[in-house]
Amino acid sequence: MGSTGNPTGIPAGTPAGSSAPADDFCLVLSRLRVLAGLTQAELARAAGVSLRALGDMERGRTRGPQRRTVQALAAALRLDEEQAAALDRAARSGRPRRTPAHAADPPAGTSAAAPGSAPGTDPEGGATVPGEAVHSALALPRDIADFTAREEALARLRRLAQDADPAHPRIVLAYGQPGLGKTAFALHAAHTLAPLFPDGQLSLDLRGMAPTPLAPREALAQCLRAIGVADRSVPADTEERAGLFRTLVRERRLVLILDNAADEAQVRPLLPGSGPALTIITSRHVLPGLESVHRLPLDVLAPAESAALLARIAGRERIGAEPEAAGELARLCGHLPLALRIAGQRLVARPQQPVSHLVRQLAAEEYRLDVLEAGDLRVRTAFALSYRKLPATAALVLRRCSLTAGEDFTAATVAAYAGLPAHQTDRQLELLADAGLLQAAATPGRYRLHDLVRLYAGERLLADDGREAAEAARERAGDWLLRRAAAAGRRFDVERAEADPSGDPDPDPASAPETLADARRWLEEEHPEWLAALRRANGSGRHQQVVDTAEAMHWFSDSLLHWDVWAEVFQLSVDSARAVGDRLAQAVQLNYLAWAHIICLHRYQPGLVVAREARELARRIGDAQQEAWALAYCATALRRLLRHEEAIEAYRQAADVFATLAGRSAEVGRVVALRCVGACLRESGRPREALETHRLVLAEVLDWLADSPSHMTHLLAGFAAHEAGLDRSALRQWSEAEGAYRQALRHFEDAGQPDSMTQTLTELGTVLIELDRADEARELLTTALADLTAEGGRGGHRRAG
Repeated sequence: MGSTGNPTGIPAGTPAGSSAPADDFCLVLSRLRVLAGLTQAELARAAGVSLRALGDMERGRTRGPQRRTVQALAAALRLDEEQAAALDRAARSGRPRRTPAHAADPPAGTSAAAPGSAPGTDPEGGATVPGEAVHSALALPRDIADFTAREEALARLRRLAQDADPAHPRIVLAYGQPGLGKTAFALHAAHTLAPLFPDGQLSLDLRGMAPTPLAPREALAQCLRAIGVADRSVPADTEERAGLFRTLVRERRLVLILDNAADEAQVRPLLPGSGPALTIITSRHVLPGLESVHRLPLDVLAPAESAALLARIAGRERIGAEPEAAGELARLCGHLPLALRIAGQRLVARPQQPVSHLVRQLAAEEYRLDVLEAGDLRVRTAFALSYRKLPATAALVLRRCSLTAGEDFTAATVAAYAGLPAHQTDRQLELLADAGLLQAAATPGRYRLHDLVRLYAGERLLADDGREAAEAARERAGDWLLRRAAAAGRRFDVERAEADPSGDPDPDPASAPETLADARRWLEEEHPEWLAALRRANGSGRHQQVVDTAEAMHWFSDSLLHWDVWAEVFQLSVDSARAVGDRLAQAVQLNYLAWAHIICLHRYQPGLVVAREARELARRIGDAQQEAWALAYCATALRRLLRHEEAIEAYRQAADVFATLAGRSAEVGRVVALRCVGACLRESGRPREALETHRLVLAEVLDWLADSPSHMTHLLAGFAAHEAGLDRSALRQWSEAEGAYRQALRHFEDAGQPDSMTQTLTELGTVLIELDRADEARELLTTALADLTAEGGRGGHRRAG
């Protein structure tokens, strides 16, 4: 059942005088049984021996069975006369025998094979035995002398190699995107671990990225020949080859590298079933269906590792002479080992060229992949091998991923660019991740592209889809992003939420943010996408959509005062309002822009100029509400410029105008202006007047909160209580200040305003020190410091002050 001509695998016409090595009987018998297509139970029944006895023979526990048993086995296996004699010789060699007194043991480390036999083979042309060298057909290529980094992965491999468990063979999958140096890593590991595996090291290229990868049947044949099986003894059937391979390697301490694997089906037949061997698989694919393997994901190098690799290739003096240029070179290479190696080799080939010259060449994105070539090393080629293996839909999704603006993205966003349902896009992203062409980001549900893969995907987008299709995809996705951003942003508008709790429709209700917290998270995480869409809308003349989106962001912007993007958002909306000739919208957006300059960027003089422009335009068109807001922003700029009396007067004017208007927005504007009056009073040395002002403001806001609790009213109450705490601290009323700050913290927590909580915690810690509660203060201040570090030092001032 298997090979033709000589089904036993023992060559006919074996010389009568040759002898098999002592350990060879178990291997010969198990090979014969596999080639005959018999299970152990079937052979035991046919030969009339016990299953246990047969198992002991194949495991090598019984090395030299009696002649009668060997004859029964030969009959059951239907061997011819010469083949039966060869089996008998193998059995005789394992039986105890007397050693003549004059015979010396062979020197340590030498082979017991007969003179003239090839290394790694027995005299009968069969398989090698454990402890002998393997053939050189799959010998390891040379190690890379300048191999750098990967210390953690190598240490993990060494621990695994030293922790032998014959029942569970050690199989490691090193995987990751193209260009990570997976093959170099595997070879370096095999060379490093060679002393632990004296039976040899093999490396087989499975050609996983070739149009036709190496078939498991041929791969097994190469492995069998490499461990000493003669060509005529290699079975014809794939399963028989796999069985023989497992039998022959189960006692061998060897390293087998299965490089560049295509998929699970290609690899499974090549994996040992038991024994001390170490198998290292490399693949661009995750191979999620491969069972019982140790997965070792490889990633790009750290900046210091990139610099070290460049120094080892191009020379430490040369890289050390231009450290900043070398750092930028590594960044432009995306810290990808293949790109770094190419860059290093280009420097070696041009010894007079400064590192900064190569940096200038790589700086132009449209030519970067052209520059990253050195001889037969090409980054573009590495990516192309994976790309052409993709199904059509996955390739489309990869191309459209290149249009995204952020460092990472979700399936819903890519679906808008690809014109596919989100659930289908998600499946394609998973496929691309399995193929190593994109990676899962730190945030669950998000993915990221390596910079060089993004450039390659962008090239394929223009080549395969065309510029017109790419622009249409950008337009479609931009409209979707701005509609979702507007719908999410308006959920923070107090007046609109009270009048219409359902809010604006989302372009895709199935994937829309469900809660206010979800809306905030989406706006934060996707801000590179919707901001890029806003820029494109402004540039393409969709001015009304720009104004509408910025207006929808108005109340949400109060939640992220540390963002410098608000200045750009509202500058774009000012420009679009001017373009459509809407003077009221222009006044509104000028006020928002003044707020962004003063509060977010701390640019007080430019903010004062913009606020005065907004006030003048509002007066011309007769809009009292926008005039009041402009007065409030003028006052805030004056306060920051320490012109407190002018600021108090402007705030009071703003509060008076707000008082003449109806609506929650005007009410909010009035209490904000009065709160800021109190702050100016305290800062100018009048804390008692300030405290009285803030107590009145807080009482009014708490009345609102009792009637209609909301994100905004909690924020207003929190800020008023915080100001009262500052007033009490200025008056050295420490216990009362503690109460005010704790009240502020409760409101900020209910509003979900962590940056303001951090400021209040800091003030509260100072108060506790004054109250001789140092341990409690230390705990609070430690928490505040951790929050400030995590949040990047966010500011906590309200829109008008």
